[in-house]
Amino acid sequence: MSSPYVARAGEHEQLEWIGGGIMEVLLDAQRTGGALSVFRSTVPTPTASPVHVHPAEDEIFVMLSGSGLVWIGDRRFELAPGGVAFLPRGVPHAYRFTSDDVDMLAIATPSGMEGFFRDAGWNRSRPKPAGWAVTPEALGRAGAANGQIVLGPPLAPDAMIPAALLDGHP
Repeated sequence: MSSPYVARAGEHEQLEWIGGGIMEVLLDAQRTGGALSVFRSTVPTPTASPVHVHPAEDEIFVMLSGSGLVWIGDRRFELAPGGVAFLPRGVPHAYRFTSDDVDMLAIATPSGMEGFFRDAGWNRSRPKPAGWAVTPEALGRAGAANGQIVLGPPLAPDAMIPAALLDGHP
């Protein structure tokens, strides 16, 4: 059972993420009794995720500012401020931010996805080693350790997820 939890701006765990963005862990398994996780991503430049799948979590994106593309299975969608996307568990997906200064919420249910972000990202409360970056190898290792499956590289804006990556995934 979870207990009430409140945090103020600036009190959230901050992870350096893809493209030099910041991933804030707003709520995690510890705070919600495993019910859900909530993240806020702020990204200064266009960037993209690899094609991946979450077998155990549903994910929701809420675009607060900026714009992006999201691929969900064999479909591609544009997201603008106020847009929302539901990514069901087991469906391969990817995103590409297409503007500078993106601000987006991501909600995962049940919780647990925070382990992936923590393992691949860098906790900004610690000094960062020179040359550190989120790499495809780090994403693959963190995915394998946390139930996320990296299927392929980021997609070009006009691409689609290859059929071979859509087949045979939970």
